[in-house]
Amino acid sequence: MLDFITEKVNSWDFLKNTDLPVFIYGMGDGAEKILRVFDEYGISAAGFFASDEFVRGHYFKGHLVHTLSQIESIIDDFVIVLAFGAGYESLYRRICGMAERHILLAPDVPVVGDGLFTYEYCLENAEKLQRVYELLADDMSRQTFADIINFRISGKIDYLHHCTVPKSDIWENIIRLGENERYIDMGAYNGDTAIEFAELTKGKYDHIYAVEPDTRNFRKLTKNTEGMENITLINGAAWNDNAELTFSDRSGRNSKLTDNSGVKLKTVMGVTGDSLCDSATLIKMDVEGAECEAVEGCESSLGAGSSLICALYHRNEDIFELPLKVHEINPQLKLYIRHLLYIPAWETNLYCTL
Repeated sequence: MLDFITEKVNSWDFLKNTDLPVFIYGMGDGAEKILRVFDEYGISAAGFFASDEFVRGHYFKGHLVHTLSQIESIIDDFVIVLAFGAGYESLYRRICGMAERHILLAPDVPVVGDGLFTYEYCLENAEKLQRVYELLADDMSRQTFADIINFRISGKIDYLHHCTVPKSDIWENIIRLGENERYIDMGAYNGDTAIEFAELTKGKYDHIYAVEPDTRNFRKLTKNTEGMENITLINGAAWNDNAELTFSDRSGRNSKLTDNSGVKLKTVMGVTGDSLCDSATLIKMDVEGAECEAVEGCESSLGAGSSLICALYHRNEDIFELPLKVHEINPQLKLYIRHLLYIPAWETNLYCTL
């Protein structure tokens, strides 16, 4: 069991035991999360650096923020810990260049929820992980699943290089769109994915339902889709029923449901996919950790054969719980996993279709 897991040394244990100084690349929320784990493991950060354009002689956590070249001029060998997401080509390549000169890790911390994705965590959930591996529909999905798990244990970005595919692979090899698609976009953000769908179908679709709870995002969504035909915009949150929910508002792409600990809160209505359309052909959900509830709210649609695109990277358990939940709802749906260009594994998605 779990023969596809080859990494058994967690990134955190490596960082704790290395004799090399450890420098964190980046600041902000990502660095804060990593530092909390450093404290838990007793890992010391030698300092921080940022991209040249962001270095202004300022301090972070009592450390003067340097450029990489400044550190390299003083220290020959050190470990870089990446503390932010890189999802566009030029930054991705810059990070790869750093990894050619130094040990570079992107330790996994959950976007939502607690705990860490470690080898021990995999052992605790071995039966579910093995079950998903066996259910996946093709060799590429199984390899991607293995690469993502080994990356999340070790933080080694080579695993992401190995399994990254272009977005065109999805539309050419997994989900093939027709001319009468009914599309539910859960987590529509500013309309980018709704517009992409319209372009992919060359405007020959039946209807788009775009769901977005964040106030500012919804305004952008409304503006950016102005003039589009056959589209319904819903200012609500993807959920498993139509209850009122507390939402952390105006957090950009990362706006999410909350436990009342946020600063900017509002009440939104939960929205189920099944209540929007009883014959959706494609449902997409990237809803910042509420994917499990969103899937439950689309049970009838998925049971009838709707295709699904679902984020797998917000919570530790998503990588196995979400595929198993979809399979339980409709065993006829084929399950695929692909990773698009991103460090860390924040563009790892589940694709389901008949």
